[in-house]
Amino acid sequence: MAEVVVFDLELQNNEAHPVNGPKNNSDSDDELLEIEEACYAQEPNIYDYDEKSSDVETLKLSERTVNLTKEKLTPDCFEILKVLGKGGYGKVFQVRKRTGNDTNQVFAMKVLRKATIVRNSKDMAHTKAERNILEAVKHPFIVSLFYAFQTNGKLYLILEYLSGGELFMHLEREGIFLEDTACFYLAEIIIAIQHLHSQGIVYRDLKPENVLLDQDGHLKLTDFGLCKEHVHGVSVTHTFCGTIEYMAPEILTRSGTPPFSADNRKKLLKNT
Repeated sequence: MAEVVVFDLELQNNEAHPVNGPKNNSDSDDELLEIEEACYAQEPNIYDYDEKSSDVETLKLSERTVNLTKEKLTPDCFEILKVLGKGGYGKVFQVRKRTGNDTNQVFAMKVLRKATIVRNSKDMAHTKAERNILEAVKHPFIVSLFYAFQTNGKLYLILEYLSGGELFMHLEREGIFLEDTACFYLAEIIIAIQHLHSQGIVYRDLKPENVLLDQDGHLKLTDFGLCKEHVHGVSVTHTFCGTIEYMAPEILTRSGTPPFSADNRKKLLKNT
């Protein structure tokens, strides 16, 4: 398959759709919570890291690694087959490439509306971070980015199509995974997270909906919008973020203690 075609985000494009219009609630995504904690000390400079460190994965951008054939891509290069999902920023389609390299290959096309993204500076930062991570990180258990381009009003990410669907769907259908199955899935998730951590990336929205299965049943992480880049060594993050439904009670209440506690194990079991 072709290498990644890189674009530079131009979210302030004057020809983009108006950004002050009412938000369409029908396309609301999972409720993501992101609150800066004012009570914490000043966040450390997480961008102060050694680029020469062996722990940092780099991707040299050149004609050998990016846009090898100089193929000009537009939305017309892809045939939309069906809608895979939709959210507050846009939609994800199953598409088939019509022309050039990878003709007839099936992909997942994530379409982001610039007008929605530019309403909030954090949304712009999340979009750029997701693109940067997908371009730079290559791993068997992380979804691959093949192309990226833009029009006046939209951004397009052409991603690996994973026919197995969401882990959430399989868990909902099975009700409960057998221990061997759970161990298999957990091992691949841990390997993917370890790789991200080795590159200074913190994945901050781990949930079954963000884990997809390929045709062979292997897992791949997707949706890197809430990731934090360049976190190395003793650096920490202070942002309160994630999906509420998957947060621990002590995190939501900010109590710092587990929901079940006692002086001894017998009392703990009783309280639980």
